[in-house]
Amino acid sequence: MTDTPLKARCHCGATQFEVAEAPIEVSACNCSFCAKRGALWAYYRPAQFKLTTARDRVSTYQWGGYFGQHHHCAICGCGTYSEFPSFETGAPNYDDPRISVNARLFEDFDLDALPVKKVNGRAY
Repeated sequence: MTDTPLKARCHCGATQFEVAEAPIEVSACNCSFCAKRGALWAYYRPAQFKLTTARDRVSTYQWGGYFGQHHHCAICGCGTYSEFPSFETGAPNYDDPRISVNARLFEDFDLDALPVKKVNGRAY
């Protein structure tokens, strides 16, 4: 982990968060929601994520099996982060939650320097 958290913010700045360390790769998911959203995702454990603005600035969208929560700024609408069970084994593991953050929102970070992993979200 780094000594300084990596900060992120939506377009208007009403929703801000930080993560404990920079990602080493990001993911592009092809599920119907992510494909339309256009985010690149970095994954963290809940202890590595901190929402630094008021929770009431965050809206939540759920769909399908309702096992995940997609959050976005209630003011400008930017997709910010999502909360899901881990899918490392190919099945949802609710005892091992993950937070995926929209890496496009990181401030002062060279996102183009990271490899992009393709995720087949349409399979779930």
